[in-house]
Amino acid sequence: VFQRMGRYECHFINGTEKVRFVERYIYNRQMLAMFDSDVGHFVGFTPYGERIAKNWNSNPEWMEHKRTAVDTYCRYNYDIVAPFSVERR
Repeated sequence: VFQRMGRYECHFINGTEKVRFVERYIYNRQMLAMFDSDVGHFVGFTPYGERIAKNWNSNPEWMEHKRTAVDTYCRYNYDIVAPFSVERR
C-alpha cells in the first residue's frame, strides 16, 4: 500500500499579526518537500523531493501563488477558525 499526502497548515502568532503557512508533501510517511512562507520557497528532503522542489521553485507564477497563500488561506479564514481554536483556551 502506497500513501501520498499533502498537508496544509496555518500557524497564528498574536492573531493575524504573525502568520505562517506551511505546505508539506509526504509519500509513505517520508516528507519529500515542504513550502514554508517564512522561507519563501520549497525545500526538498529526499533526492526526488529536491528535484521536484527545484522544478517548483523555477516556476515564478506558481511561486507567487504559494507566497500569497498566507493571505489567501490563513488570514482570510482566521475569523472562521478563531472561535474554535483561540477562544477555547
